[in-house]
Amino acid sequence: MENITKSTGETKKLAFEIAKRIKNGDVIALYGDLGGGKTTFTRYLVEGLGLENRVQSPTFVVARKYGYVNHVDLYRLTSKEEAKDIGIEEMISDEESITVIEWPEIIEDLFPRKAVKIYFEYIDENTRKITIKNLH
Repeated sequence: MENITKSTGETKKLAFEIAKRIKNGDVIALYGDLGGGKTTFTRYLVEGLGLENRVQSPTFVVARKYGYVNHVDLYRLTSKEEAKDIGIEEMISDEESITVIEWPEIIEDLFPRKAVKIYFEYIDENTRKITIKNLH
């Protein structure tokens, strides 16, 4: 499913729609360049799931938890072993949580088969092409 969003409001609407379709145990992998909208999308997804947490980029702390949502940013990690050291296997296998992973490339082979993959492409300051795969 391919979407073009032309504002953060449209991105929020899309994130809320996705929030209605995901469930505990799901892994959401977010792909895209810096500034592509991954953290903004996550903020709206968490809000759409009914959580009131302040979502911040986990780039420097690697992982944050918002209620039952794990938010992981693997940008600064260089190996699958480093990801395992922070407990990524436990997070993605937890049937009681939803795990959102930014920069997931180094651990793709650990994903469950049905991981939702969302690709963010920066078009201009306000416009993003957001492609969603494996959404049930």
